Amino acid sequence: MEAADIRATDTVLEIGPGRGALTQELLAAGARVIAVEKDLALVEMLKETLAKEILSGQLQLIQDDIRNFDPRSCQLEARSYVVAANIPYYITGEIIRQFLTARAQPHTVALLVQKEVAERIIARDKKESILSLSVKCYGEPSIAAKVSRGNFSPPPSVDSAILVIKNISREFFTDTDEKKFFDIVRAGFSSKRKFLIGNIAKKFGRERAESAFAAFRLPENARAEDVLLQKWKCLVQSLD
Repeated sequence: MEAADIRATDTVLEIGPGRGALTQELLAAGARVIAVEKDLALVEMLKETLAKEILSGQLQLIQDDIRNFDPRSCQLEARSYVVAANIPYYITGEIIRQFLTARAQPHTVALLVQKEVAERIIARDKKESILSLSVKCYGEPSIAAKVSRGNFSPPPSVDSAILVIKNISREFFTDTDEKKFFDIVRAGFSSKRKFLIGNIAKKFGRERAESAFAAFRLPENARAEDVLLQKWKCLVQSLD
């Protein structure tokens, strides 16, 4: 909760409230909570334990798979809410993509994820990836805290981290086509052993690729993982 800087005026979309530990903290902080839980048995339990908050309207409980959920169905507008969740690791990428690309984007996302995934997203080793670029073009990712596997019972096989993505918007794409950007990024990473210019040339031709690299002073021996977000944007714009 502290990682996402939740305040009493915030609306929080909580994914998978489970038995309601985080839910109760959010409610105690004064936030309005929309909790989406897939497990019907847990929903029924929460209806009993948090009946007062549901009755007051502070808590809205929805039984559904979050992957089927549209924020607009609860009158959530773009940048008007926070997403907070402790989700299964195997759907981390899917959930991040779902909300960063939603028509009604949250302004902040705070997720407990596998530590290695969080470090990959922020490019801790200074090596970018399709995943890290896909997050950074929509918001500002950071690791708020690391959580040892020993904090869970039973302990998982990996350590975790709280990933926070702030200032989410589509501002990056005001002068760049969103679909084309990702098409070119995917092309750039298509063969990690090759230099980026070779991967781009395969899609656009050698002469066009060399011209684009020269225009923005990208070294011809650069690999896709070495190119920062703004340089990718320049490359995409030069290939229009």
